[in-house]
Amino acid sequence: MSKQLKPEQRSENSLGGRVARYAQVGSSVAGQAARIASNRFLSRSQDRTAGANDLRAALGGLKGPLMKVAQMLATIPDALPPEYAEELAKLQASAPPMGKPFVRRRMASELGPDWRSRFAEFDLDAAAAASLGQVHRATLDDGRSLACKLQYPSIESAVDADLAQLKILFAVYRRWDKAIDTSRIYDEIADRLREEVDYEREARHIKLYAHILKDQAKVSVPEVIPELSTRRLLTMNWLTGRPLMEFRDADQEVRNEIAVAMFRAWYIPFYRTGVIHGDPHPGNYTVREDHGVNLLDFGCVRVFPPTFVKGVIDLYWALVRGDRDLAVSAYERWGFRGLSNATIDVLNEWAGFLYSPLMKDEPRLIQQTNSGQYGREVAQKVHQKLRDTGGVTPPREFVFMDRAAVGLGSVFMHLKANINWYRLFVDLIEDFDEAALAKRQDEAMAIAGLQGLNADPV
Repeated sequence: MSKQLKPEQRSENSLGGRVARYAQVGSSVAGQAARIASNRFLSRSQDRTAGANDLRAALGGLKGPLMKVAQMLATIPDALPPEYAEELAKLQASAPPMGKPFVRRRMASELGPDWRSRFAEFDLDAAAAASLGQVHRATLDDGRSLACKLQYPSIESAVDADLAQLKILFAVYRRWDKAIDTSRIYDEIADRLREEVDYEREARHIKLYAHILKDQAKVSVPEVIPELSTRRLLTMNWLTGRPLMEFRDADQEVRNEIAVAMFRAWYIPFYRTGVIHGDPHPGNYTVREDHGVNLLDFGCVRVFPPTFVKGVIDLYWALVRGDRDLAVSAYERWGFRGLSNATIDVLNEWAGFLYSPLMKDEPRLIQQTNSGQYGREVAQKVHQKLRDTGGVTPPREFVFMDRAAVGLGSVFMHLKANINWYRLFVDLIEDFDEAALAKRQDEAMAIAGLQGLNADPV
């Protein structure tokens, strides 16, 4: 659903800005759409791979929303053909940073011409650069170390233009493959992307997570510095940590400890408050010295109706008990409508794969083969069966829940974590009460100043 733009957003989201963005990305996307439109093209793996390579090359030189969308699509099952998802996943690496003159102009536009006087030190070289902005290290007079997340200029003018290009890709792909109706996937991505360029909202998300995770000693959430933050500049205390991939060869006990911290960082908010961090790729967290985790990016946060969370838990118990009626009730809680028996069987097959690490009370790898190949084979098998049964329209809430599950599973595979996932999960859900979750959610949203801002249609 389109969001109403503030006056200052409308000025940045100008016709001229959108036209310029269309010119920048339109030819690349249009070319891919034309290729996808050809059944012959999509029926040949080598052609799909070549097209995916071309699209990644075209997007790799861009910053802004389309790069972010590409990263999202790489981790949403069945949003695009697998060859495209595989290539777009390679765009997770940081984009080239903007230069020092750019940084000076941007900081002056956000904090005024005397912005340097507000810091004891400010490093004009970016510490990290990504699709929507870049992070700079700074220090206050009192010695506090800061992370200043500075948005690239005219991002708002690019959002609608880039989403229009995405809509073209989705529409043409849907003509070829009827297994997954991507219309609600598009709606969900569009709303989350529009939220992600609003750093004032992200500051509220940080406050929300700080409240939800206040009792979790192994999870750190940054503290926002309001007087040094704007809608396009988010200043926080710097959280010290190391990249996750540096721990792939650590002792098993260390890897397990990190995995447990991450599991709790993502799923305590969901099962206790109905909130999930929708972007679990490795650049969004670091590992502390005590093997806890730092959460670093809160642009993509999804708030779910309590009934949706109950559906997730009901489906788990339905699979454990072999209760088909409870499974159907869970899908209906999620917003699936008019499911045939054949489609229910296929959905249960995919759910069985996702829930399988949680089904037995014993330590195990998140995926017993510790390889992504089996997961891809299951996904492709399910996709083909959905095509045979006439396809399905996933509810919009399902998009980032599925993405988080797949993304976190990938992290746990990298760590080769060997944990009793069943016990972690059951400890979270065994006393679940939908009304209690709704009360906690209302309280948390009020504390964060987010009341009424996450009312997406079901």
